Formats: sequence, structure tokens, C-alpha cells
Amino acid sequence: VLLLLEHSQSNNSDLQRTVQENLNQLNGHERFGCYLAYILGVMSTEDVAKRSLAGIILKNNMRTQWTKLTPDVKDFIRTKVLSAIGDESPLIRATVGIILTTVVVEEGIDEWPMLLPTLRELLHQGDRPTLQEGAMGALQKIFEDSGDRLDKPTHIEPLLPHILPFFASPSPKMRGLSMNSINCILMVHDDPISSVIDQFLTELFARAHDDDQEVIKQLCRSLTLLLESHLDKLAPYLPNVIEYLIAKTADVNEAVALEACEFWLALAENTELSAQIIFPFMGKLVGVLVKCMQYTEEDIILLKANDESEDAMVPDREEDMKPRFHRGKVAGGEEDEDEGDEDHHQEWSVRKCAAASLDAFASIFRQDILPHLIPILKDMIAHPQWEVKESAVLALGAVAEGCMEGMKPNLAELIPYLLGLLTDRKALVRSITCWTLSRYCSFVICESETFFQQLLKELLARILDGNKRVQEAACSAFATFEEEANIQLVPFLPDIIRTLVTAFDYYQARNLLILYDAVGTLADSVGSHLAKEEYMSAIMTPLMGKLQTLPDEDRELFPLLECISSVATALGEAFIPFCPIVFTRCTSIVRRCLEQSYAHEMDREGVEMPDKDFMIVSLDLVSGLISSIPTRHIESLIDESHLVHLLLRCAADPMPEVRQSAFAVLGDLIKNCYHLVQPVVHEFTPILVNNIDPDQISVCNNSTWALGELSLQIKEGMKDYASTITLKLTAVMARENVQKTLLENTAMTLGRLGIHCTEDVAPALQYFIRPACYALRNVRDNADKETAFRGICLMVNQNPQGVLSDFVFLCDAIASWSAPPEELKSMFRSILFGFRQSLGDTTWQLFTNQFPDVLRQRLSMQYAL
Repeated sequence: VLLLLEHSQSNNSDLQRTVQENLNQLNGHERFGCYLAYILGVMSTEDVAKRSLAGIILKNNMRTQWTKLTPDVKDFIRTKVLSAIGDESPLIRATVGIILTTVVVEEGIDEWPMLLPTLRELLHQGDRPTLQEGAMGALQKIFEDSGDRLDKPTHIEPLLPHILPFFASPSPKMRGLSMNSINCILMVHDDPISSVIDQFLTELFARAHDDDQEVIKQLCRSLTLLLESHLDKLAPYLPNVIEYLIAKTADVNEAVALEACEFWLALAENTELSAQIIFPFMGKLVGVLVKCMQYTEEDIILLKANDESEDAMVPDREEDMKPRFHRGKVAGGEEDEDEGDEDHHQEWSVRKCAAASLDAFASIFRQDILPHLIPILKDMIAHPQWEVKESAVLALGAVAEGCMEGMKPNLAELIPYLLGLLTDRKALVRSITCWTLSRYCSFVICESETFFQQLLKELLARILDGNKRVQEAACSAFATFEEEANIQLVPFLPDIIRTLVTAFDYYQARNLLILYDAVGTLADSVGSHLAKEEYMSAIMTPLMGKLQTLPDEDRELFPLLECISSVATALGEAFIPFCPIVFTRCTSIVRRCLEQSYAHEMDREGVEMPDKDFMIVSLDLVSGLISSIPTRHIESLIDESHLVHLLLRCAADPMPEVRQSAFAVLGDLIKNCYHLVQPVVHEFTPILVNNIDPDQISVCNNSTWALGELSLQIKEGMKDYASTITLKLTAVMARENVQKTLLENTAMTLGRLGIHCTEDVAPALQYFIRPACYALRNVRDNADKETAFRGICLMVNQNPQGVLSDFVFLCDAIASWSAPPEELKSMFRSILFGFRQSLGDTTWQLFTNQFPDVLRQRLSMQYAL
């Protein structure tokens, strides 16, 4: 084994390969771990790098083998590894800590009950500082990796009085490790710290002027965590804490500054507390946050910001590409998208944290923040140093959402200035200006025709910028502009389409992904206005070219298929010529994924699990085609592809996102071409019922919606399932904080089920009528809403007692209709007059007097009540 460890450090690739083969062979030997533990823990005269490597191989071996090892082997490994916890080498001590935490992760702490007490005792070996350091390092790693599993009072609480005194240790390393240990506990458990909170605060505040940067960093982290977990104890000290953290946010040490800056984001989450306590410090805090938004010298070197050469024609490297994931389609509504930020190129940093904090405080204090901010920005916005100017533009963008009203008097002057910056010689200034202008585009679109055209023109110019970073920012900003402008874009479509199509020839791989989003958003925004022959031909040429050349495993397919889906929906029947190629490609991807998934189940070692995101995005595009193109044009495609049988397999997939998308397609098929599903509908129905699970919101939403569509088609045929469905959907409606779209679809399906299975659903009316009416009153008037209300009316007639205590909610839902169809209006009138008659005029009058004025007036006007 020692020889293998020595050879593993060789540069000879053949030797390396042999070593790896030998290691793979030895990994299956049950006593291999004993040799590695012995080398690490006992053979102290061996080379440190070799011993440490033995430890790392041991850790990797334990992850796959630990649960299979016999008790004597486990004991040997534990004992030998633990014997090196006080080793002279910091690397060996750290490796021992990693292995100890791996044991806890693999089997839990209760299988080694003496580990924590032993580490606690080792903390008191004052004459052996390396032993103390090794024990504290191991505790910190265990708390970090397994803190959430140390949930018994005997796990953590006995250790705390032994860790806290080390906050004052003469060793900076021990001070930092002990503070880090407590922070790891604070992240997952409030309770253990409560027993020592006063001592903890005393020890913590005593470190405020420590000369070690790691200690100060851990102190700042503790203050942020205490804000979230022990606010009542921290509250009396908050003014001093705020003063201290403002100073530390400006610290020259990036790690300290970032930890301090995190405090402001955590504080801003507590809106009420922020409003009470921050305002006196606002001037000082705003100044520090804006200063922190400047790029550091290291950032500028990293971003090559001083190199202003154009890089548009330089191909992207593989490592420049961010992984991208597709969100499945949600029937009946769309889930919120994550908000973008101003710079995808950097990791989380002080700059980003400061901008996010300023954004959060702007949302709390609104224009009251501006008297502190505007004077600072006036000095910075035209500063000769580009870094200062750029950070001022970022700050303007950060406060846009919260301070829009307060900023309006300045925008007539500010917008032209920002438009001018779009041609600044510095690429980073141009790119941040794109982002900031996107934050103000709602003002531009609503209030200034002149600025609207200028912004449109300048963003289109920047989409074809010579710098890739600017292209990315401009394309993202333009997508935001499109969402806000909608059909106001129609007169400018020739220029927009010309620019976007040119970009397809010009963009490298990374920015192509954002370009797809911009094209898809354009289609969503202008809809059928895109269906002109010249527009359609221009846009579909590059999209179809890409579709036919990209291999099935290329992740660029995700944004491409999403984009095509939006375009297909916008074009409607005009998309028919492209349908066969798109439909066939999508169903073949689904089929390939299902086949590979099955092969993987049969041979887990030999066949890789496919990336099911390809299947999900393909199903979503198929759903879009079925719902936007008349059935007669795609019926043969559905039949030839055996789509219904593919869906049966997808509906049983263990991955929730696959089922979610499959149910969206199924619902569309049931709605638009039921006869194609009819032969196997009774195979689908129990699957849909079993997927009514509100813990998986999107799956539940789509299965519920599909069941609603199905109940309209098979009518009394749903009787076998009606009681079970009602029970499950009523339970969904009874939950707290149900997501809006799920609530609406659940109410809709209960109503639809009530049309033909009235007797089965009506007895449960009292359990769902209030939330159902509340959800449906906010749905716009349409045919779907009409079917739901028809079912509700039939159920109310069947079980009037079921709505008596919530009758006001039913009245409110009825009044939400602006112009119900005559048949439905007649049903409403019959219910209202029926209740009035059964109550008697006097009681009815007393009852309706409690209604809000607006509701009483609407009912009177619409139904002469």
C-alpha cells in the first residue's frame, strides 16, 4: 500500500493508471481500510503527504464500504485514526478530522457514543496544544457536516461549556475554530445555545477588537446568526452591533467585509425591526454599501476589465458555460422565475451582497433612503475613474424597484445620461448600464415615448456589441424590456427581428442561451403579431437550423426548445409547417430517455442514467404544440409517435418533474383530442389520483388539472373515483398557505367533478366551499371558470346546508362575474332567491346587511336582490 501511495504521486500516466486499477481492486477488500488507517495514524515517521493521501483514500473508501465492514474492522479504523488527532502535522490533524466526521455521516453519532466525550476530554490537555487543536478541529467538522443529526440534548449541550472558554485562548487558531464550531451549531439548532447564551455573548463581545482576521470573520457570522435565532438576547446591544458591523463592512479584508455585509441582508428580512432601528445609521450605512460596490483590484484583474479588446469572435470555453436546468410546465399558471442579477460572471462577493442589501433597504424605506444616497451618487456618477462611475450606476439600479416614485423627478435628467453611458469605452460600464436601465424600463415604457424609442434603439445596438459581457447584459435587459412593453413593440418588429437574427450568427455558445430567452420572450410579448411571413421565416430559419444540428445530449437544447415552444404558441396555425420536424424530434428524445432509463434499471453499473431534463423540456414543447395548434394538423403525429403510450411510461417515472410534464401533456390531450386517450383512460385515472400530493406542488397541480379536464369528458364515468378525489382535494384545500395556482386548479376540479358526480361530491361541500369560492373569484371569467361554477351550483342545490355558514363567500364569488353566460346567471339567480325565500325577507335583510357595501351593490345591480 505504501508503494502504491508513493507511485500515485508520479507524473507517469501509465503508472498512474496502474495505481488506480490496483486501488480499485483493493477497495473491495474488507481490511483495506485497516492498512490505510494504520499508515495515517501509526506510521508517524512516514512522509506526511503519503500519510495524508492514505487518509483521503480511506475517507473515499468509507463512503462506499463502511456499512459493509465488520465491527472489529470498524473499531480498528476508529482507534488508529483517533490516535493521530494530536499529530505534529496540521495536515494530518485536518485529515483525521475529515475521517471522524465521515464516520458520523455514515453511521450517526450513536454508533460511536464515546467519540464526543473523548474529544471533549482532549480539549483539556493544556500541555499538548496540538491535541487540543486536533480535537477542536474535529468537533468543528462534525458540527458542520452533521449538526442537524446531533439532535439529542446529550449530544451538544455537554460540550458547550468546554468550547466557549477557548474564545479567549492565546492561540488564534483555537479562537477561530471554537467560534466556528458554535456558528455551525447555530446554523441548525437554536436550543443548545440557549442554555449558555449569556456566557456566549460575553465571550463573543470580548473578541470585538481581536487581531486575528478569522476570529473577526467568525464574530461577524455569529452576530448574523444570532439575529435570526436569538434576537431577544441580541436586541439590547443592536445599536452598538450596527456601528461595529458598519465599520467591518468597510474592512480591507474581503472575507471579513463579506461576513459583516451578510448581516444587512439578514436584518432587512426583518422589515419591522429594520424600520425601527436602522434609520439613524442610514447615512453612514448607505455610504459604506455604495463604496463596497466598487470592483476591487483583484476583480478587475480577474475580469480582465483593463483589456478592452473585443472578444465577440472568441469561442467560449467549456468552463465558461453555466449548468442550466429546465422548469417543468405548470398547467393553469406559471411559477415565478428567479430574478436575475447584474453580473453572472462573479461568485457571491461583497459587491453583490452590498448591492442586494441596498436593494432590500430601498424596498423598506422607499424614497426616505434617497436624501442619503443622491448626494453620494451625484459625486460618483460622472467621476473620472470608471470603477467609481460604474458602482454608482449599479447603486442606481439596486434602488430602482424600491425608490421608483422618489426617483421619478430625477429620471428626465438621469435616463439620457445612462443612455449615453451605453457607448462608454469600458465594457463593464456599458454592461452595468444595460442592467440599470432594465430596472427603470417600466418608467420609460409608461411615461416617455421619446425615451422608449431611444432605449429600444440603444439596447438593440448593444445586443450586437463587440464585447460578450455587454451582449449578455443587453440581451437580458432587452428580455425585461420586452416583458414590460408587450405589444408596444409591434411597430418596431422589423428592427428587433433583424437584430436578434443577426445575433444568431454572431454569438458564442454562452450568449446564445440568453438570445433564445430574448426571442422566446418576444414571442410571448407580441403573440400573433409575429405570424407575418417575413418575421416567421427570419426567426424560424436559425431556430430550425439549430434544432436539426444539435445532438440529443447537448444542453443547449433546453433553451432552444423553450424558445420554440413560445414561438409555436405565438404563431398558432402559422407554425403548422414546422410541426412535423419539431414534434418528431421531441418524441424521439422522450423515447430515447425512457429506453436508456429502462436499460439503466436493468444494468446500473454498465448503463448511465439519462439526463431526464431533456425528456421534461421535450414534453413541455409537445404540450405547447397540442394546446396551440388545431388537433387535425397534429393528430397523425400523435398517433405515429405512440405518444399516449410514452406518456403512460412517463406517468410512472420516479422523478416528480417528469410526471409533472407528462400530466400537462395528458391534460392537453384530454382537452383537445380526447378520442386518442380514450382507449387507455382507465389506466391513467388511478395514476392521476395517486399523484394528488400537495407536498409536490407542481405534480399535484398538473394531475389535479388533468383530472378536471377528464371529468368533463367521461362525465358519470368518474363515479368510481369521485369520493377518493374529493377526499384528497378537500385535504389540499384545508392546508395552510396553498400555492395560488394549485388552489385555483383544485377548486376548478372539484367544481367540474360536481357536474356529473354531484351526489358524490356535494356532501363534502362544507369542507371546501369557502376556499373554493375565494380561489375562483380571482380567476378571470372564461369557459373553464364557467364549468367549475356550474358544478358548484348543482352541488349547492343538492346540499344547501353545506354552504349556509359560508354563504357570504358564495355570494362574493357569484358577484365576481362581470357577465356570466345566461344559463349560469339563471342558476345563480335561482340559488340566491332560494336562500332568500328559505330565510324570509327579514332574516335575509339582516344577513345581507353584514355584507361589504360593494358586494351588496353588485348583487343588487346584477340580480335585483
